[in-house]
Amino acid sequence: MDMTLDMNRKGSLAIHCVTNGPIQTNTYFAVSDDEVVVIDPAWEGERLAEVLADRCPGKRVAAIICTHGHADHIGGVAGMRRALGSDVPFLISEADSEIMGRAIEDMREMWGFDHELPPVPDRLLSEGDVVAFGDVELQVVATPGHTPGGIVLFCAAATGNVAFVGDTLFPGAHGRTDLEGGSEKQIIDSLGKIGALLPADTLCLIGHNDTTTIERELESNLFMRRGLRHYR
Repeated sequence: MDMTLDMNRKGSLAIHCVTNGPIQTNTYFAVSDDEVVVIDPAWEGERLAEVLADRCPGKRVAAIICTHGHADHIGGVAGMRRALGSDVPFLISEADSEIMGRAIEDMREMWGFDHELPPVPDRLLSEGDVVAFGDVELQVVATPGHTPGGIVLFCAAATGNVAFVGDTLFPGAHGRTDLEGGSEKQIIDSLGKIGALLPADTLCLIGHNDTTTIERELESNLFMRRGLRHYR
């Protein structure tokens, strides 16, 4: 395990979750001081922008970040940018920036849902990158497997350790690996990686359904325990 994280807790982080889109994706508004970052806007970006204004009045939107490039996590980016302004940067990993168009086509073909293609990303994220806003930092951890460029965003805040895990981790399980660029081996390795890297008390904010913690997953997630063998 080559990567290290800054575990020094600093700043405060408040989180709002909005479940939206055709397959119930969790969009997160991460608020620190006078700024907010939107994570995984799934659907109807203009409406999400209205919810954001209601939940986080007066906060400056520092960035829109997607944990991966599947249509149900990027579908609201374009609409939010129209509503919020083109000066709000859109961030995603380089590998997943390349699959966004195909992912939208795949969802249209499989389930009949259509999404608008996001604009060209303003910043391509890699492992070890940091996104600073308010008085906190999101640290980027590469977690391929669900998609080639999936990422986890970890924040060591004074208010508690938090990780936005997208579809890499589900309680007791992991995201599907049968779509383009998916890999069962890679996602098992990624689960082991975050299990070894993140503090046990880290609150994991999932792309769909309920939250969990690293401690809980270390006890009950057989996929994570299998992946941990690589880091011991």
